[in-house]
Amino acid sequence: MNQLQRIEKALDRIRPALQKDGGNVELLDVQGNKVYLRLQGACQGCPSSMVTLKRGVMAAITQEAPEITEVIEVAPDGTERVTSTTDNDPWAGQARIDGIKLIIAIASGKGGVGKSTVAVNFALALKAKGLKVGLLDADIYGPSIPTMLGVTHVPPPVNERLTPAEAFGLKLISIGFFVPSDSPMIWRGPMVMKAIDQFLHDVSWGELDCLVIDLPPGTGDAQLTLAQQVPVDGVVIVTTPSDVALIDARRGLQMFKKVNVPVLGIVENMSYFICPHCDERTDIFSAGGGRDVAKLLETEFLGEIPLDTMIRASGDRGAPVVVSEPDSKQAKVFKDFADVVWNKVTRMLPSWNKSACHVFIPKPGAIPVRIMTK
Repeated sequence: MNQLQRIEKALDRIRPALQKDGGNVELLDVQGNKVYLRLQGACQGCPSSMVTLKRGVMAAITQEAPEITEVIEVAPDGTERVTSTTDNDPWAGQARIDGIKLIIAIASGKGGVGKSTVAVNFALALKAKGLKVGLLDADIYGPSIPTMLGVTHVPPPVNERLTPAEAFGLKLISIGFFVPSDSPMIWRGPMVMKAIDQFLHDVSWGELDCLVIDLPPGTGDAQLTLAQQVPVDGVVIVTTPSDVALIDARRGLQMFKKVNVPVLGIVENMSYFICPHCDERTDIFSAGGGRDVAKLLETEFLGEIPLDTMIRASGDRGAPVVVSEPDSKQAKVFKDFADVVWNKVTRMLPSWNKSACHVFIPKPGAIPVRIMTK
Protein backbone atom coordinates (compact mmCIF):
# COMPACT_ATOMS: atom_id res chain seq x y z
CA MET A 1 0.00 0.00 0.00
CA ASN A 2 1.55 3.29 -1.07
CA GLN A 3 1.55 6.51 0.97
CA LEU A 4 -1.49 8.03 -0.74
CA GLN A 5 -3.53 4.87 -0.15
CA ARG A 6 -2.54 4.76 3.52
CA ILE A 7 -3.62 8.39 4.00
CA GLU A 8 -6.95 7.74 2.27
CA LYS A 9 -7.39 4.70 4.51
CA ALA A 10 -6.82 6.91 7.56
CA LEU A 11 -9.37 9.48 6.37
CA ASP A 12 -11.88 6.73 5.63
CA ARG A 13 -11.65 5.73 9.31
CA ILE A 14 -12.88 9.10 10.53
CA ARG A 15 -15.22 10.11 7.68
CA PRO A 16 -18.24 8.28 9.19
CA ALA A 17 -17.86 10.26 12.42
CA LEU A 18 -17.56 13.55 10.54
CA GLN A 19 -20.48 12.70 8.26
CA LYS A 20 -22.56 11.82 11.29
CA ASP A 21 -22.25 15.48 12.30
CA GLY A 22 -22.88 16.85 8.80
CA GLY A 23 -19.23 17.28 7.85
CA ASN A 24 -16.53 15.60 5.80
CA VAL A 25 -12.89 15.89 4.76
CA GLU A 26 -11.38 15.98 1.25
CA LEU A 27 -7.78 15.04 0.50
CA LEU A 28 -6.26 17.61 -1.87
CA ASP A 29 -2.59 16.73 -2.14
CA VAL A 30 0.39 15.05 -0.49
CA GLN A 31 3.82 16.64 -0.77
CA GLY A 32 6.58 14.81 1.08
CA ASN A 33 5.70 14.86 4.78
CA LYS A 34 2.82 17.31 4.31
CA VAL A 35 -0.86 16.53 3.70
CA TYR A 36 -3.16 19.18 2.21
CA LEU A 37 -6.89 18.76 2.79
CA ARG A 38 -10.16 20.64 3.11
CA LEU A 39 -12.85 20.31 5.77
CA GLN A 40 -16.35 20.29 4.33
CA GLY A 41 -19.92 20.87 5.48
CA ALA A 42 -20.48 21.43 9.19
CA CYS A 43 -16.77 20.94 9.94
CA GLN A 44 -15.76 23.94 7.82
CA GLY A 45 -15.51 26.97 10.07
CA CYS A 46 -16.68 25.02 13.13
CA PRO A 47 -15.23 26.39 16.42
CA SER A 48 -14.02 22.85 17.15
CA SER A 49 -12.36 22.37 13.75
CA MET A 50 -8.83 22.69 15.15
CA VAL A 51 -9.62 19.92 17.63
CA THR A 52 -11.00 17.85 14.74
CA LEU A 53 -7.79 18.42 12.77
CA LYS A 54 -5.37 17.74 15.60
CA ARG A 55 -7.07 14.98 17.58
CA GLY A 56 -9.03 13.37 14.76
CA VAL A 57 -7.49 13.85 11.33
CA MET A 58 -3.86 14.20 12.43
CA ALA A 59 -4.10 11.29 14.86
CA ALA A 60 -5.60 8.99 12.22
CA ILE A 61 -3.09 9.94 9.53
CA THR A 62 -0.01 9.52 11.72
CA GLN A 63 -1.20 6.05 12.77
CA GLU A 64 -1.29 4.94 9.12
CA ALA A 65 1.53 7.15 7.81
CA PRO A 66 3.92 8.05 10.66
CA GLU A 67 6.21 9.91 8.27
CA ILE A 68 3.61 12.70 7.97
CA THR A 69 4.49 15.65 10.23
CA GLU A 70 2.08 18.34 9.04
CA VAL A 71 -1.59 18.46 8.06
CA ILE A 72 -2.53 21.66 6.27
CA GLU A 73 -6.15 22.72 5.95
CA VAL A 74 -6.81 24.76 2.83
CA ALA A 75 -9.86 27.01 3.18
CA PRO A 76 -12.08 27.84 0.17
CA ASP A 77 -10.41 31.27 -0.05
CA GLY A 78 -6.96 29.65 -0.28
CA THR A 79 -5.76 30.47 3.23
CA GLU A 80 -3.91 27.69 5.05
CA ARG A 81 -3.93 26.43 8.63
CA VAL A 82 -1.17 24.08 9.76
CA THR A 83 -1.41 21.27 12.32
CA SER A 84 1.92 19.70 13.27
CA THR A 85 2.97 16.63 15.23
CA THR A 86 5.45 18.86 17.05
CA ASP A 87 2.75 21.16 18.46
CA ASN A 88 3.06 21.53 22.23
CA ASP A 89 -0.31 20.11 23.22
CA PRO A 90 -0.46 18.41 26.64
CA TRP A 91 -4.00 17.25 25.86
CA ALA A 92 -3.19 15.71 22.47
CA GLY A 93 -4.45 12.33 23.70
CA GLN A 94 -8.01 13.60 24.16
CA ALA A 95 -10.69 12.04 21.99
CA ARG A 96 -14.46 12.12 22.05
CA ILE A 97 -16.07 8.80 22.95
CA ASP A 98 -17.94 7.53 19.95
CA GLY A 99 -21.68 8.07 20.36
CA ILE A 100 -21.49 10.26 23.49
CA LYS A 101 -22.47 13.87 22.88
CA LEU A 102 -21.65 15.49 26.24
CA ILE A 103 -19.63 14.60 29.34
CA ILE A 104 -20.39 16.22 32.70
CA ALA A 105 -18.28 15.39 35.75
CA ILE A 106 -19.41 15.62 39.37
CA ALA A 107 -16.48 16.36 41.69
CA SER A 108 -15.64 17.43 45.23
CA GLY A 109 -12.53 18.65 46.98
CA LYS A 110 -13.01 16.24 49.88
CA GLY A 111 -14.98 13.14 50.81
CA GLY A 112 -18.13 13.03 52.90
CA VAL A 113 -20.03 15.80 51.12
CA GLY A 114 -22.57 13.52 49.40
CA LYS A 115 -21.07 13.79 45.93
CA SER A 116 -22.23 10.34 44.77
CA THR A 117 -25.77 11.00 45.98
CA VAL A 118 -25.77 14.20 43.95
CA ALA A 119 -24.31 12.41 40.90
CA VAL A 120 -26.91 9.61 40.94
CA ASN A 121 -29.92 11.87 41.37
CA PHE A 122 -28.54 14.37 38.85
CA ALA A 123 -28.18 11.62 36.23
CA LEU A 124 -31.70 10.36 36.95
CA ALA A 125 -33.07 13.90 36.72
CA LEU A 126 -31.50 14.25 33.26
CA LYS A 127 -33.07 10.91 32.32
CA ALA A 128 -36.44 12.25 33.49
CA LYS A 129 -36.02 15.05 30.93
CA GLY A 130 -36.09 12.42 28.19
CA LEU A 131 -32.33 12.28 27.63
CA LYS A 132 -30.22 9.17 27.07
CA VAL A 133 -27.84 9.12 30.04
CA GLY A 134 -24.92 7.01 31.23
CA LEU A 135 -23.25 7.06 34.65
CA LEU A 136 -19.57 6.22 35.10
CA ASP A 137 -18.54 5.59 38.70
CA ALA A 138 -14.89 6.70 38.66
CA ASP A 139 -14.66 6.72 42.45
CA ILE A 140 -12.30 3.72 42.39
CA TYR A 141 -11.60 3.64 46.13
CA GLY A 142 -15.21 4.06 47.24
CA PRO A 143 -17.61 2.77 44.56
CA SER A 144 -21.01 3.32 46.18
CA ILE A 145 -23.17 3.94 43.12
CA PRO A 146 -24.08 0.26 42.45
CA THR A 147 -25.57 0.14 45.97
CA MET A 148 -27.45 3.40 45.44
CA LEU A 149 -28.98 2.05 42.24
CA GLY A 150 -29.63 -1.48 43.53
CA VAL A 151 -27.44 -3.20 40.92
CA THR A 152 -24.99 -5.98 41.78
CA HIS A 153 -23.52 -7.14 38.47
CA VAL A 154 -22.97 -6.30 34.82
CA PRO A 155 -23.77 -8.42 31.75
CA PRO A 156 -20.86 -10.43 30.31
CA PRO A 157 -18.45 -8.66 27.92
CA VAL A 158 -19.18 -8.78 24.19
CA ASN A 159 -16.34 -8.78 21.66
CA GLU A 160 -13.85 -7.99 24.45
CA ARG A 161 -15.75 -4.83 25.42
CA LEU A 162 -17.49 -4.30 28.75
CA THR A 163 -21.28 -4.15 28.71
CA PRO A 164 -22.74 -1.56 31.11
CA ALA A 165 -25.40 -2.49 33.62
CA GLU A 166 -28.78 -0.73 33.47
CA ALA A 167 -30.85 0.75 36.28
CA PHE A 168 -33.91 3.00 35.97
CA GLY A 169 -33.00 3.65 32.33
CA LEU A 170 -29.39 4.64 33.10
CA LYS A 171 -26.39 2.81 31.69
CA LEU A 172 -23.89 2.24 34.48
CA ILE A 173 -20.33 1.01 34.98
CA SER A 174 -18.37 0.85 38.25
CA ILE A 175 -15.34 -0.90 39.71
CA GLY A 176 -17.79 -2.07 42.36
CA PHE A 177 -19.06 -4.71 39.90
CA PHE A 178 -15.64 -6.34 39.59
CA VAL A 179 -14.35 -6.60 43.18
CA PRO A 180 -15.94 -7.98 46.37
CA SER A 181 -17.80 -5.35 48.36
CA ASP A 182 -15.56 -5.85 51.40
CA SER A 183 -12.29 -5.86 49.43
CA PRO A 184 -10.17 -2.69 49.79
CA MET A 185 -8.86 -1.11 46.60
CA ILE A 186 -5.13 -0.90 47.30
CA TRP A 187 -4.16 0.54 43.92
CA ARG A 188 -1.41 2.94 42.96
CA GLY A 189 -2.00 5.79 40.54
CA PRO A 190 -1.16 3.94 37.29
CA MET A 191 -3.76 1.24 38.02
CA VAL A 192 -6.40 3.86 38.76
CA MET A 193 -5.58 5.67 35.54
CA LYS A 194 -5.73 2.42 33.54
CA ALA A 195 -9.12 1.52 35.04
CA ILE A 196 -10.62 4.91 34.21
CA ASP A 197 -9.19 4.70 30.69
CA GLN A 198 -10.90 1.33 30.24
CA PHE A 199 -14.21 2.61 31.60
CA LEU A 200 -14.07 5.49 29.13
CA HIS A 201 -12.98 3.67 25.98
CA ASP A 202 -13.67 -0.07 26.42
CA VAL A 203 -17.35 0.07 27.43
CA SER A 204 -20.15 -0.29 24.88
CA TRP A 205 -22.00 2.87 25.91
CA GLY A 206 -24.02 3.16 22.70
CA GLU A 207 -25.68 6.47 21.85
CA LEU A 208 -25.87 8.85 24.83
CA ASP A 209 -26.89 12.47 25.11
CA CYS A 210 -24.80 12.77 28.28
CA LEU A 211 -22.32 10.71 30.27
CA VAL A 212 -22.22 11.72 33.94
CA ILE A 213 -18.93 10.86 35.68
CA ASP A 214 -18.79 10.55 39.46
CA LEU A 215 -15.17 11.41 40.28
CA PRO A 216 -13.37 10.44 43.46
CA PRO A 217 -12.86 13.26 45.98
CA GLY A 218 -9.71 15.34 45.81
CA THR A 219 -7.40 16.48 43.03
CA GLY A 220 -5.39 13.41 42.07
CA ASP A 221 -4.73 10.87 39.31
CA ALA A 222 -8.37 10.22 38.40
CA GLN A 223 -9.14 13.87 37.73
CA LEU A 224 -5.97 14.37 35.67
CA THR A 225 -6.58 11.17 33.68
CA LEU A 226 -10.11 12.26 32.83
CA ALA A 227 -8.96 15.71 31.68
CA GLN A 228 -6.26 14.19 29.47
CA GLN A 229 -8.35 11.37 28.00
CA VAL A 230 -11.60 13.05 26.96
CA PRO A 231 -12.85 16.60 26.45
CA VAL A 232 -15.07 17.17 29.50
CA ASP A 233 -17.85 19.65 28.69
CA GLY A 234 -18.22 20.79 32.29
CA VAL A 235 -17.70 19.91 35.93
CA VAL A 236 -19.93 20.55 38.95
CA ILE A 237 -18.22 21.02 42.32
CA VAL A 238 -20.16 19.58 45.28
CA THR A 239 -19.54 21.05 48.74
CA THR A 240 -21.24 21.53 52.09
CA PRO A 241 -21.52 24.91 53.81
CA SER A 242 -18.81 24.06 56.37
CA ASP A 243 -15.55 25.99 56.24
CA VAL A 244 -13.43 22.83 55.94
CA ALA A 245 -15.38 21.57 52.91
CA LEU A 246 -15.30 24.99 51.28
CA ILE A 247 -11.50 25.20 51.52
CA ASP A 248 -11.20 21.93 49.59
CA ALA A 249 -13.92 22.97 47.13
CA ARG A 250 -11.84 26.01 46.23
CA ARG A 251 -8.82 23.77 45.57
CA GLY A 252 -10.86 21.47 43.38
CA LEU A 253 -12.33 24.32 41.37
CA GLN A 254 -8.91 25.86 40.74
CA MET A 255 -7.50 22.49 39.68
CA PHE A 256 -10.13 22.02 36.97
CA LYS A 257 -9.48 25.51 35.67
CA LYS A 258 -5.77 24.68 35.36
CA VAL A 259 -6.49 21.59 33.27
CA ASN A 260 -8.92 23.48 30.99
CA VAL A 261 -12.14 21.83 32.16
CA PRO A 262 -15.06 24.30 32.22
CA VAL A 263 -16.43 24.72 35.75
CA LEU A 264 -20.23 24.88 35.57
CA GLY A 265 -20.55 25.99 39.18
CA ILE A 266 -20.87 24.96 42.81
CA VAL A 267 -23.79 23.11 44.37
CA GLU A 268 -24.20 23.09 48.15
CA ASN A 269 -25.27 19.69 49.50
CA MET A 270 -26.59 19.12 53.05
CA SER A 271 -27.24 22.84 52.93
CA TYR A 272 -30.00 22.90 55.55
CA PHE A 273 -32.35 20.67 57.52
CA ILE A 274 -36.13 21.04 57.62
CA CYS A 275 -37.67 19.62 60.78
CA PRO A 276 -40.38 17.10 59.78
CA HIS A 277 -42.47 18.11 62.82
CA CYS A 278 -42.44 21.92 62.78
CA ASP A 279 -40.99 22.77 59.33
CA GLU A 280 -38.33 24.94 60.92
CA ARG A 281 -35.13 25.33 58.93
CA THR A 282 -31.82 24.65 60.71
CA ASP A 283 -28.45 25.37 59.10
CA ILE A 284 -26.52 22.50 60.68
CA PHE A 285 -23.28 23.03 58.76
CA SER A 286 -23.41 26.85 58.67
CA ALA A 287 -25.10 28.78 55.89
CA GLY A 288 -24.27 30.62 52.68
CA GLY A 289 -20.71 29.34 52.32
CA GLY A 290 -21.19 27.81 48.89
CA ARG A 291 -22.81 30.94 47.52
CA ASP A 292 -20.00 33.10 48.93
CA VAL A 293 -17.27 30.90 47.45
CA ALA A 294 -18.98 30.85 44.06
CA LYS A 295 -19.08 34.64 44.07
CA LEU A 296 -15.45 34.89 45.21
CA LEU A 297 -14.23 32.52 42.46
CA GLU A 298 -16.53 34.05 39.83
CA THR A 299 -18.50 30.91 39.09
CA GLU A 300 -22.23 30.15 39.25
CA PHE A 301 -23.97 29.00 42.41
CA LEU A 302 -26.15 26.12 41.19
CA GLY A 303 -28.40 25.60 44.19
CA GLU A 304 -28.93 24.15 47.67
CA ILE A 305 -29.74 20.51 48.42
CA PRO A 306 -31.13 19.77 51.89
CA LEU A 307 -29.93 17.28 54.49
CA ASP A 308 -32.94 14.97 54.37
CA THR A 309 -33.89 11.53 55.64
CA MET A 310 -35.80 10.62 52.48
CA ILE A 311 -32.78 11.37 50.26
CA ARG A 312 -30.51 9.27 52.47
CA ALA A 313 -32.92 6.34 52.91
CA SER A 314 -33.83 6.11 49.22
CA GLY A 315 -30.16 5.79 48.28
CA ASP A 316 -29.57 3.16 50.94
CA ARG A 317 -32.31 0.94 49.57
CA GLY A 318 -31.21 1.28 45.93
CA ALA A 319 -34.04 3.50 44.67
CA PRO A 320 -32.91 7.17 44.64
CA VAL A 321 -35.47 9.81 45.49
CA VAL A 322 -35.79 11.13 41.93
CA VAL A 323 -37.28 7.76 40.82
CA SER A 324 -38.80 6.45 44.07
CA GLU A 325 -40.56 9.71 45.01
CA PRO A 326 -40.58 11.69 41.74
CA ASP A 327 -43.26 14.17 42.87
CA SER A 328 -41.68 14.95 46.24
CA LYS A 329 -40.08 18.26 47.22
CA GLN A 330 -36.77 16.44 47.56
CA ALA A 331 -36.91 15.13 43.99
CA LYS A 332 -37.85 18.60 42.73
CA VAL A 333 -34.67 20.03 44.27
CA PHE A 334 -32.55 17.66 42.16
CA LYS A 335 -34.64 18.24 39.04
CA ASP A 336 -34.33 22.01 39.41
CA PHE A 337 -30.57 21.62 39.90
CA ALA A 338 -30.35 19.44 36.78
CA ASP A 339 -32.34 22.02 34.79
CA VAL A 340 -29.91 24.77 35.82
CA VAL A 341 -26.87 22.71 34.83
CA TRP A 342 -28.35 21.45 31.57
CA ASN A 343 -29.49 24.90 30.51
CA LYS A 344 -26.02 26.25 31.19
CA VAL A 345 -24.32 23.49 29.20
CA THR A 346 -26.64 23.88 26.23
CA ARG A 347 -26.11 27.66 26.27
CA MET A 348 -22.36 27.02 26.14
CA LEU A 349 -22.83 24.42 23.37
CA PRO A 350 -26.04 25.50 21.64
CA SER A 351 -25.78 22.92 18.84
CA TRP A 352 -24.93 19.97 21.09
CA ASN A 353 -27.74 17.81 19.76
CA LYS A 354 -26.95 18.41 16.10
CA SER A 355 -23.23 18.83 15.63
CA ALA A 356 -21.39 17.59 18.71
CA CYS A 357 -18.09 16.21 17.42
CA HIS A 358 -17.89 12.41 17.48
CA VAL A 359 -14.34 11.96 16.16
CA PHE A 360 -12.91 8.96 17.96
CA ILE A 361 -9.58 7.33 17.20
CA PRO A 362 -9.24 4.05 19.17
CA LYS A 363 -5.91 3.57 20.85
CA PRO A 364 -3.94 0.76 19.20
CA GLY A 365 -2.71 -1.99 21.48
CA ALA A 366 -4.74 -0.90 24.50
CA ILE A 367 -4.24 -3.34 27.40
CA PRO A 368 -7.24 -3.84 29.69
CA VAL A 369 -6.92 -3.91 33.46
CA ARG A 370 -6.74 -7.60 34.36
CA ILE A 371 -8.95 -7.37 37.44
CA MET A 372 -11.78 -5.99 35.32
CA THR A 373 -12.17 -8.98 33.02
CA LYS A 374 -14.55 -10.97 35.17
